[in-house]
Amino acid sequence: MFVKDLTKDFYQVVAGKQCLILVNFDVDGICASKILQSLFKNDNVVYTLVPVQGVKDMKSAYDDNAEDIEYVVLVNCGGNVDLIEILQPEETVTFFILDSHRPYDLKNVYNEKQIKLLGDPTLEEAIPEYDVVFNDDSSDEEDEEEFSDNEEESAQNRRLRQHEARINKKIKRREWEEKREEALFHYEQLSYYAKSSAVIAYEMSWQMSRDNLDMVWWAIIGSTEQAILNKVESSTSVLESGNLQSHVSRLTHARGGNIDKQQLSAIKVTYDKDLRLALYRHWTVEDSLKHSLPTAVALRLWSIKGEHRMRELLAEMGLPLCQSKQKFTSMDLTLRNEFKDMIEKLSDKYKIRSIVSGDFTMQYGYRFKYCATDIVYAMLAILESTGRDRPPQLCFLEASDCLSRMKKEILEKGIEKAKIMLGYVFKAAQSLLELKQVTNAGNFLYVVISEGMLHHHLFAHPHMLLMLAQFILRAYAESTRSRKTATLPLVASATFSEEEGTCLIVGVPPVLEEQPRSFFGKAFSQAAENTNSFIDQDYFDVTMARLKSEDRPKFFDALSALLQ
Repeated sequence: MFVKDLTKDFYQVVAGKQCLILVNFDVDGICASKILQSLFKNDNVVYTLVPVQGVKDMKSAYDDNAEDIEYVVLVNCGGNVDLIEILQPEETVTFFILDSHRPYDLKNVYNEKQIKLLGDPTLEEAIPEYDVVFNDDSSDEEDEEEFSDNEEESAQNRRLRQHEARINKKIKRREWEEKREEALFHYEQLSYYAKSSAVIAYEMSWQMSRDNLDMVWWAIIGSTEQAILNKVESSTSVLESGNLQSHVSRLTHARGGNIDKQQLSAIKVTYDKDLRLALYRHWTVEDSLKHSLPTAVALRLWSIKGEHRMRELLAEMGLPLCQSKQKFTSMDLTLRNEFKDMIEKLSDKYKIRSIVSGDFTMQYGYRFKYCATDIVYAMLAILESTGRDRPPQLCFLEASDCLSRMKKEILEKGIEKAKIMLGYVFKAAQSLLELKQVTNAGNFLYVVISEGMLHHHLFAHPHMLLMLAQFILRAYAESTRSRKTATLPLVASATFSEEEGTCLIVGVPPVLEEQPRSFFGKAFSQAAENTNSFIDQDYFDVTMARLKSEDRPKFFDALSALLQ
């Protein structure tokens, strides 16, 4: 069941009560939970927040914390699975779901008692009608009663009519089932992302007149993560940026009201055109060019010729090597001020597409000045830095601390981790492309990160494998002459657990796909079923899954046959 009025039917319901908040391990989810926590703290809402990495984790977290809990808020999790079937909750428990994963599970959509979806149903696409998917028909019993009450009719005629009625019933049932299968196929065949959960949480705080610059900044971070990881189409990101910019402008220029004047003087959020170069203000120009998707792909920086082209670009910009190899903040002031204009002017010549786009920057005092993309990369790197001495919960809390203006040192460490993360992604892509490890299976491409590759274990993390897959697909499409390549999706795989013999797979849509929607969720489960392979689709993003490594060859063969 959908909840349109979030203030009345969600927030006022849980205000003053005890809640369990389950949050997915992603940047948008962290930002949305940060906004909710800020509101809850001011209204005496007692809550327990637990980060969850998948469906099994969600089940364990619920079982461990469900005692005496009436309200559960799920952020970026739970919407696309049958929640009641998985959690088996008491009938008194109500679930509020704020989830950007689509499509919703239809049992959640039509559950009117325990499931409350925080969103507008008019914005959802082609949700089948209830009668198309669910059959509450009890006419079988009615027919039996009708026949038994007609005592005047002969027994033979009664049996004949009963037989005909059953046949007609089976025909109608079969027709209904066929229509149901068709409706479910069209509804569930593609997985995609909807509006950022952080933006929805922020808009609720705005409707309650409780928003501030910190909250809108967290919403900006959540929306920016969707853009960086190609979760939504670029036009959607541009429109959302315009919407958030209007909120920033309103809060910045507000007079009186609920806006704290000291806060206005301390915090400054601006929106301006900026270069799509990863972390360039915290890195060297050369490193940023090499590790940013637009420039790395356009210049083909994984090759020796690409290195020469980058040198030519820097020379034509009038940027000496000694300047490009030192940290951006240490460069000559004149070169720093002219850098954006110089690279934008030469972008057409070097076929660097979309090098300039809008980005938000927050400044707090004199020493805290970061753009939204910097913080997203830092949070992603921290989330992916789990290990034996770094449990996932610690990484989640550190990533959340990146949103705090008071914990700049954690953000700085995150940025340094992000540089290392992007470096590993580039090196892995360079190695795979140079060794021609990208395989064309006909209707899709696939690449396997072997255990012999340096730092291969890092790609057991889903975000890193996703970024690598997107990098390789763009680079491969750019460097091959065949036009068909741009229409092919890609599957990337890496070892997940050597002890268990499992691998992680992730699928990304084609380069030419304007709307980043993927059929891999359904295709993965069907290919596994056709080959009797073990598959664990535990992630809330169904385009990610875990396989037995020994099943991977036949799984890819089945996937190829399925997509023909």
